[in-house]
Amino acid sequence: MSVAILLSARRRPRLALLLLTLLLIAASLVHLGLGARWIAPQTVLQALLEYDPRNFEQRIIIDLRLVRLAAALLTGAALGVAGLLLQTVIRNPLGEPHILGLNAGASLAVVATSALGLSFGAFPAGRPLTAACGAGLLFGGVMALASAVRGGATPLRITLCGVALSGFVSAVTAAILILDEQTLLAMRTWLAGDLAGLNWSTLQTALVPALIGLGVALIIAPRLNVLALGDKVALGLGVNLVQTRLLGLLAIALLCGAAVAVAGPIGFVGLVVPHVVRRLVTEDIRLALPLAAPVGALALVLADIAARTLVAPQELATGAMTALVGAPLFIFIAARFFK
Repeated sequence: MSVAILLSARRRPRLALLLLTLLLIAASLVHLGLGARWIAPQTVLQALLEYDPRNFEQRIIIDLRLVRLAAALLTGAALGVAGLLLQTVIRNPLGEPHILGLNAGASLAVVATSALGLSFGAFPAGRPLTAACGAGLLFGGVMALASAVRGGATPLRITLCGVALSGFVSAVTAAILILDEQTLLAMRTWLAGDLAGLNWSTLQTALVPALIGLGVALIIAPRLNVLALGDKVALGLGVNLVQTRLLGLLAIALLCGAAVAVAGPIGFVGLVVPHVVRRLVTEDIRLALPLAAPVGALALVLADIAARTLVAPQELATGAMTALVGAPLFIFIAARFFK
């Protein structure tokens, strides 16, 4: 009986990865077919496998729609891994980059540099790295504020401090945009968390920080498994707690910075994905981290499909759709966790 359970536990991540791959392919075909002109899945497949530049529909797919799909995959994967990593590092099931202020810090950093007229033309990765610095600094402030009171940084205090600082920083960002109309016009759609109007150069500059963040997360994954047992146990087994948490913060900041640089502050993907992976597949961080990427990518592709079809021919911002689903889930998890 125990052998059968063990084999089932080992096979589950593989089956989950296979199922996720099939679902991602299907969702991607639907996503590429959506637009002012519906294009059938067989035409989408032909465009991807045997591209003919003389075919008008195939040119629409490759030249206009493929970049939006790639942005959804990259942003969703980054937010999914960042959310799982964040919840593991601080041991808080409500940990999410949007709720704890990382997205707000990243947005403020990008908006402030734009308002000051700083250009990253000579350094293409400047925008995602600036966003990563903003995210890391604000989350450091959240942890410092939560740890300053007696009793330390409990999950409730971290959540409340994150919401408070996120609101404050969002107000500062709004003030900058009100005072600088040019920046507001340039970033209005981006601040709503949208995947429209992107280009390949933006994705290329964000890809490197995202891959570095994922690499750091995979390196520290075995230590995070031990850290989940408690600080005393982890210390007894030789885990450097400060180094592990700092590396975790670095990975989270890079992933959030890459996601915000591409699509703006999209919330609640990092909340939903970790709970789905842990409940349906595994709680082993070494296996959960690689699975969080395709789950996050699938979640954001489906959210973007819904945003483009619910009020067609108009489109909702993708961030609005993730909030419509994620906010009730946050309330449900919070009610169960704090009761």
